[in-house]
Amino acid sequence: MYVLGIESSCDETAAAIVNEKKEIISQSLWTQIEDHKVFGGVVPEIAARAHLEHIDEIINHTLQKANLQPEDIDAFAASSGPGLIGGVVIGVMAAKALCLALNKPFIAVNHLEGHALAPRLTGDVKYPYLLLLVSGGHCQILIVKGVGDFERLGTTIDDAAGEAFDKVSKMLNLGYPGGPMIEKMAEIGDEDRFVLPHPLANSGDCNLSFSGLKTAVRKIIESYSPDGDIKNSILDKKDTADICASFQKAVADSLIHKLEKAIKIFKQKYPEGKDIVVSGGVAANTYLRKKMAALAENEGLIFSAPPIRFCTDNGVMIAWAGMERFQKGLFNELDFKPRPRWPLDENAPKAAGAGGVKA
Repeated sequence: MYVLGIESSCDETAAAIVNEKKEIISQSLWTQIEDHKVFGGVVPEIAARAHLEHIDEIINHTLQKANLQPEDIDAFAASSGPGLIGGVVIGVMAAKALCLALNKPFIAVNHLEGHALAPRLTGDVKYPYLLLLVSGGHCQILIVKGVGDFERLGTTIDDAAGEAFDKVSKMLNLGYPGGPMIEKMAEIGDEDRFVLPHPLANSGDCNLSFSGLKTAVRKIIESYSPDGDIKNSILDKKDTADICASFQKAVADSLIHKLEKAIKIFKQKYPEGKDIVVSGGVAANTYLRKKMAALAENEGLIFSAPPIRFCTDNGVMIAWAGMERFQKGLFNELDFKPRPRWPLDENAPKAAGAGGVKA
């Protein structure tokens, strides 16, 4: 049984084929980082044009690497939101065209569910589990009870953690994407040099905030400017490394503090749950992984994370989420509309039936 998944929700054009045995048959990816680096972030129009230019090539290459023909695929899945709508539409239309031509089921995958279920492909993670989903555009703490069945315990009320990493990196002129740049500099920095706030630390809930933390970093950088203009700040390598280390620690500590609250709720509601998982682009941060692994050990839970190469957007996670939906008969009509916004804790769409696609 084969499912081909397509990812095009942001700045990666990707496809992959997986089977029901959790085997990755093939995968291909075209990254647009160089296209957007000069702008310090993703430009939606440039991203959409790049997806359109490369998507056919990526799909064909994925099939060729697997030594499979399109008709050998049992279902086609596409990241159908949330994301930059131009790119989402391109991936969805490519998948729909294949389904229509081959009379195969179409599966609309919530991009966030792709991240959420990825650890089940690469590890022995069982429902229910506690999930920290942390990326450039999203930051949520959820209980994953099953396919399409999520209970949100907390979310960011402003910036996502990954967005804060990118913006701080831009302030420090480190480049894009910001997460890897800051993590690299933080390795040689003193994380205790600058005292930074932990927003919402005393809120009593599991919600997060990173806007105030980002502003606090900006004020530190401005203090190194003779006229208070951040553009004129004079920072040496040590200053920059110390800011990066202090910022990274503040982000991780904020996440861990909220996860401690979430674990209490999780254990009370689901005492049979044994797994705590981190997924999404920021899950590639090894500092955060170590903090979460230590937390899991202290709480008697099993910590899991996808391999770093599967933390950022990729076709494998969409294919696997598609496979889990395929096995439950959760297909979608071909008139499904791509969604720029799609809360993960919404109810899953009803199955279209085991007979295949309904046009």
